[in-house]
Amino acid sequence: MATIKFRVRGKENKEVSIYVSLSLGRGKVYETKTDFFVLLSRWSDKTSMPKQGNDEEKKLHNKLSKLRQFISDKLNEDLATENVVINTQWLKAKIKECFGRVSKEDNTLVKNHYQYIIDHASTRKIKGTQNFGLSDSRKKSYINSKRIIIEYEEKIKREIRFMDIDKRFVDAFLVWLQGVKKYSVEHCNKQLTDLKAVCTDAEKIEIKVNPYCKFIEGFRENDEDRHIVTLSFDELEQIKNIDLEREALVNARKWLLIGCEIGQRGGDLLKLKPEMIRRGDGSQRFIDVFQSKGKKNVTVGVLDPYIVNLLDEDFPYVLSDQKLRVYVKEICKSAGINEIVEGKKIQDVIIEGKDKPEKRKVLGMYPKCELVSLHSFRRSFATNYYKKVPTAILMSITGHTKESIFLKYINKPEDKDENAKLFMKFWEMLEEEKVK
Repeated sequence: MATIKFRVRGKENKEVSIYVSLSLGRGKVYETKTDFFVLLSRWSDKTSMPKQGNDEEKKLHNKLSKLRQFISDKLNEDLATENVVINTQWLKAKIKECFGRVSKEDNTLVKNHYQYIIDHASTRKIKGTQNFGLSDSRKKSYINSKRIIIEYEEKIKREIRFMDIDKRFVDAFLVWLQGVKKYSVEHCNKQLTDLKAVCTDAEKIEIKVNPYCKFIEGFRENDEDRHIVTLSFDELEQIKNIDLEREALVNARKWLLIGCEIGQRGGDLLKLKPEMIRRGDGSQRFIDVFQSKGKKNVTVGVLDPYIVNLLDEDFPYVLSDQKLRVYVKEICKSAGINEIVEGKKIQDVIIEGKDKPEKRKVLGMYPKCELVSLHSFRRSFATNYYKKVPTAILMSITGHTKESIFLKYINKPEDKDENAKLFMKFWEMLEEEKVK
């Protein structure tokens, strides 16, 4: 039978720490400080509790009584739960939980180092560059990952420390992410890569981490399992030619068409301004873009007369990416882009232990217009111009550094014969220039 007792240490009449001891039988006795203090002369050895001679002593007595009951209740719950380890760390966690204490000073807790990275986001050096400061999206990623770690702590009923991150922990965490939380493959991969990054960062400032942390591996969907939604040149023509009555949709169409022609991410696209456009010879236009994710400056050339006219004479006004996401689906629906295709759409999903459903990407068959997103712009550009323009040129515009990554991005295998044909095409063009 479990026994919960309080005791103090000391011989002099001064303020001393109050300890709590949890005994589960021979060899299973765990003890830690409660972070409460009492004058040694005001401690009763008979009751193992503070004397109650004044209001402050009564309050302390009540707090210790509350703690004893809290530990007893949580112990009964956790002994009936698999994979919960009852030890000194568990006891410390229950004390903090009972009184709602925040343990920011404990750098062995994984969630605290997530917060450390979040708090120092603006001064963190970007790997592989001389730049400092995490992007807003990267900071949000750490905030979300910390929330998930805390939720998993609630599931396993203990705080997670760096030394806990062994293979069994990672495997169980992944099972929970996929099986219980029903997160997508991409999101599960993100949680593992963030966890590894946090462990690596902690080790750099001499926090002891489990040796297994360096072996944590992310994963991605197989190429054949990826569902990439793009708009073809023919579909873009359909979008150009439909009549739209609402000014908001007319404006959103401009962003859509420009986006599919310049191959930039949605966030960078919506930062576009007329002063970023330079005139070249005749109808040539150059757009200078700073890619926020890769911290790169790229220049995009535009010749399409329709897009040149939008840039010169009918530049779209600014709107939020949230509104643009909604509008592009409505535009595509009006254009009749309703082919049923396989893809992932955000749906309400019932999650174990939750009263309300949560939003998740669910694989299914949907009208294509419902799957088009801001990311479709960049992918449409890369897909439409692939094999029509040298891959290296496309990569210089999209910001990809490796051809293998670029090909995975558009879900295309390397076609060596086609590359050879493209080379011969340009060779013939060079020969024609020589004749001239």
